[in-house]
Amino acid sequence: VVCLVAYHIFFMLFVWSYWKTIFTLPMNPSKEFHLSYSDKESLEREPRGESQQEVLRRAAKDLPIYTRTMSGAIRYCDRCHLVKPDRCHHCSVCDKCILKMDHHCPWVNNCVGFSNYKFFLLFLAYSLLYCLFIAATDLQYFIKFWTNGLPDTQAKFHIMFLFFAAAMFSVSLSSLFGYHCWLVSKNKSTLEVFRAPIFRHRTDKNGFSLGFSKNLRQVFGDEKKYWLLPVFSSLGDGCSFPTCLVNQDPEQASTPGGLNSTSKNENHLFPAKPLRDSQSHLLTDTPSWSETAAKAEKGKVGKELPYAAMICVV
Repeated sequence: VVCLVAYHIFFMLFVWSYWKTIFTLPMNPSKEFHLSYSDKESLEREPRGESQQEVLRRAAKDLPIYTRTMSGAIRYCDRCHLVKPDRCHHCSVCDKCILKMDHHCPWVNNCVGFSNYKFFLLFLAYSLLYCLFIAATDLQYFIKFWTNGLPDTQAKFHIMFLFFAAAMFSVSLSSLFGYHCWLVSKNKSTLEVFRAPIFRHRTDKNGFSLGFSKNLRQVFGDEKKYWLLPVFSSLGDGCSFPTCLVNQDPEQASTPGGLNSTSKNENHLFPAKPLRDSQSHLLTDTPSWSETAAKAEKGKVGKELPYAAMICVV
């Protein structure tokens, strides 16, 4: 009875999270990031180069954007006609810009991004638990199979196949789940591991990391009762993210109200452009920022694990 109850709990959570990962639509940038009709006309009239960048800079002046292209230009999507928010990328499979895009996963036939990244993590976790549970409960019969302790029926083949399938999936899922746990702890996406975000002052592969606790809360939310359930509880709107920038962008406006007391620390200047309300409270805990800065100074970099999922980015 205990095994049956545990099996169905793991199975239900696995199916629930898998369903949410597949059928949760990826979030796209809000309308404020789309160019107005006049800006589109200006962009089309201007020749490529600095003149176009001047149009994009005017359009992005009041947007919470900190990242740039490799050449230092505003990130702009020619296909969607919008200024890309931080951590947003265009998926060539979905043919749209995806907020905080991690990768396009062929196993779920969907883009994994801000809207369903928590569901994807839970899907990996519960599928791993499901496979481990099956392998553990089938182990005794698998041993009997090799010691000729089972009746000579067709069930012998089923037992062998079930154990091998569960064990092999457990190995692959454990490495993939461990890799994404490391990504969450560092507040990185798969794309940011292969191509670090570029800020105006420099390239910073840990630019969005606020410390383990806050990084975890960004994905799973503040209420722990929702952490293990496939219910959306991630913080923010996917368009703006707190950063741990040490050098403030000289072209940005002065720091908005509510962050002035914290930004007095000369070594830990906060980004100047306004964040969404759901993200701003992550900046109020000073010790975590100090801890993050100390780790950044030490230059500790986690070993970047290979990731075999198909990544389709323009």
